Formats: sequence, C-alpha cells, structure tokens
Amino acid sequence: MTPNDNPTGALRPSRALRLGALVLALGLSACADMSGIKPQASLRDAASLGLPAGSEAAPVAADWWRAFGDDQLNRLVAQALDSSPSLKMAQARLARAQSAIDVARSADKPQLNGSLDMSRQLYTANGLYPPPLGGAILNSGTLQLNGSWELDFFGKNRSALDAAIGTEKAAQADAQAARVLLAANVARSYFQLARLNDQLTVARRTLAQRDETLRLVRDRVQAGLDTRLELRQSEGGLPEARQQIEALQEQMSLTRNALAALVGQPQLSDGIAPATMASLHASGVAAVLPADLLGRRADILAARWRVEAAGSDVANAKTLFYPNINLAAFAGFSSFGFGNMFKSGSEQWGVGPALRLPIFEGGRLRANLRGKTADLDAAVESYNATVIEAVHEVADQVASSQSIARQQAEQAEAQRAAESAYEIAVQRYKAGLGNYLNVLTAETNVLLQRRQAVDLAARALDTQVALTRALGGGFQAEAPAATAQK
Repeated sequence: MTPNDNPTGALRPSRALRLGALVLALGLSACADMSGIKPQASLRDAASLGLPAGSEAAPVAADWWRAFGDDQLNRLVAQALDSSPSLKMAQARLARAQSAIDVARSADKPQLNGSLDMSRQLYTANGLYPPPLGGAILNSGTLQLNGSWELDFFGKNRSALDAAIGTEKAAQADAQAARVLLAANVARSYFQLARLNDQLTVARRTLAQRDETLRLVRDRVQAGLDTRLELRQSEGGLPEARQQIEALQEQMSLTRNALAALVGQPQLSDGIAPATMASLHASGVAAVLPADLLGRRADILAARWRVEAAGSDVANAKTLFYPNINLAAFAGFSSFGFGNMFKSGSEQWGVGPALRLPIFEGGRLRANLRGKTADLDAAVESYNATVIEAVHEVADQVASSQSIARQQAEQAEAQRAAESAYEIAVQRYKAGLGNYLNVLTAETNVLLQRRQAVDLAARALDTQVALTRALGGGFQAEAPAATAQK
C-alpha cells in the first residue's frame, strides 16, 4: 500500500486538521458580523445641562430633618426609615440583585454534579442489540460524576457579571432614593399638620373675635344705636367660623392618618401632636444650582448604573458571536445488573474540550444584539430624562424659595396695615362714627392676611424640604468611572 492509499475513505489526520481550521476560520468570519449595530444615544453632562461651572452648594446633611429642631419629627422620620414597607420592598429588590451577582460569578468556576440512573428495561429483539441482550429484561445502572469548566476567552461571563453588578448598584441607589423620598414625605406631612394647626388657631381666634363683636352689636341694638340688620349680620359670622373650625379639624385627622401610614404605625395617628409653625426652625439651604448636582442624587446614580448594566448586556450579546469553549470530564460506573455496578470493568471516564461555534443562526444573534443595543439607548435616554428633571426640580424650588421670601416680607406689611385698619374700624364703630359694614370689611382683610401668613410660612418649610430632596437629601456615593457604551 502506498502512502497515498486510503482504503477506508477516511481523511488523513493532517488533512482533517487543515479542513477543521478552515471551517473554524470561515465560521468565525461568518458569525462575528456585528456591522451596523451601534448605540445611538449619548449621555448628557453638566455642561450640556447648563449647570454653571464652579457653582457650589454646601452638602446636605444625611439627617437634614434634625435642623428643624423638632424632637417629634425626628422620632417620626426614624420610625418611618425603620419600619416602612416601601423601604423593605426596596431592600428586598437589593437582596435579589445581590444574589444575581453570585449567580453570575458562579459561571466562571468549575461545575461538578453527580447523577445516579437506574432502570429495568426490555430490550427489543429486533433492534440494535442481538440476543441474548435483545429480547431480555435487564437491570442497568449508571453512577457518575460530571465536571465542566467554561473558559471565558471572549469575556461572556465577565460581561454578565458586570451587568449584574450594575443592576445591584442601581438597586442600592434606588433604596437610598426611597429613603430620601420617605423622609421628605414625612417632613412635608408633618409641616402640613403644623399649617392646619396654625390655621385652626386663626379660626378659633376668629370665632372668639366674632363672639366679642356680637356682644357689642347686641349692646348697641339694646341701646337703640343699631338695627336688627347689624345683629343678624353679626350672628351669621359665628356658624361660619365654627364650620371652618370643624373643616380644619377634619383635615388634621386625615393628615395625622396619612402621616401615621408613612411611618408604618397606623395606630399612632391619635398620638401625633401637631407642632406650630413658630416652633419649627428653618434651616438654610443654598439656593443655587450646584455643578456637582449629578453626583448628589440617588435617582440619577441609579439611572447611570442602569446604563452601565445595559452596556455590559451589549458586550455580553457580542460574545455570543464567538466560540464557547468548555473543558468537560466524567467518571463513574455503568453496568447491566445492579450487582455489577462496582465490580471490576464497570468503571468509565472521559475528559476533553468541547467547542460550540455559532455559524448560521438565522439572524438570531444579530436580533439579540440589536435588542440589547436598543435597551442601552433607552437606558441612556432614561438617564438624560432623569438629570433634566432633576435640574428642573432644583430650579423650580430655588425660584419658589426666593419668591416666597419676598412674598412673606410684603405679606407681613399688608397684615400690619390690615390689623391697624380693623382696630380703627372697631373704634369708630364703638364711637358711632362708622357702620358695621366697615368692621366686617376690615375683619375680612385681617382674616385673609392671617391665613396667608400661615400658608406662606408652611410653603417656606415645604419648599425647603423639596429643595433639600432635589439636592439629593444628603446622599453621597461613588458614580461609575465611565459609561458602558461599548
């Protein structure tokens, strides 16, 4: 036989290797076609958002609510942060994201599992196996250990781990954002209760004032100085004042219930004593747009980490175009007849590499990559929308806080004038120099100014809380070093 003779028709080893290498090269060139699939969105930075360079605001304290100087508010916020179901839900989502990291890490480690298969089988007499196996009923069993180790040459497992880490970091930031929002909502509800309490004080003062005026009118009617018209006008003011008191008490009960629900202790609603606006100390928050706003807010950081996770998903989708290489091994026992399993000759083992190469997938891999790339674009635009809304929120609260300060100054002057006009109207009425209509008009202006004073004071506190939250609520964390638009 000559060296070129091959009676079996099989390829010689050298020729088989060359053909295999050619198939592998063609497969790689065919499957790694990712052309034309690229992200389209780009992240907005501070300069593109118009944040002034060099503008700084003092960092917000993590326990910013303590600056208001109210011990009950401090206790309510602490209870809310400790027992709120919404925070526990955020923590559960974080725990789930953390478990996903462990799952992703396990893909890089060797895998080992055991199996035991035992069966009793009738083998067909007209099949592959001749008698005495064919046509016989036999027991068979296999006890085996199987091991594998995926060699991550192209970074598939690494990118999957990066995606899981990005998702976990986003969940962490979401949990912090939930804490900031909850504390802000507790404080705002507490200030709403204080506003209603001060309005109730004004309403009760109004009722007492009208009762005193009614006695004056009755005396003047008995003296023949006024008619029953003035008496009926004065009497009509009392039911109106009592109705306002009842309405305010209802609103206070509803606000207490809402505050107790935020705290996670509904049974405590009756035990929440309303504060007064005067007892709450406004803390100073710099009314500027800080250049580092994007690093202060947990919701922005969460959106940024989702961009990182989406970028890692794109990287993972690209690795699916390349070969998957595993080292596989097995060892165990296999036999006909359960009693023969551990006898000599029943051993079996095997070891070797396994290569899986996508060649023709009908466009599935490109479609998957397009989908992951679209997810990345969506994550980037979601981030951009979040930062734009953040800048909008801060700008609104800054504008409101500055305007409210000016309104309070003007309102205080208007209230002083109204109080003085009312006193003059009452004195003129007592002296018979004016009619009761002048008193009613002056009183209406006084009541309006008193209510406006309470409302503006409450708005000032509420805006301060909203601005504190818009500036991050004391959140500080490390942002991703670079975007994952790969």
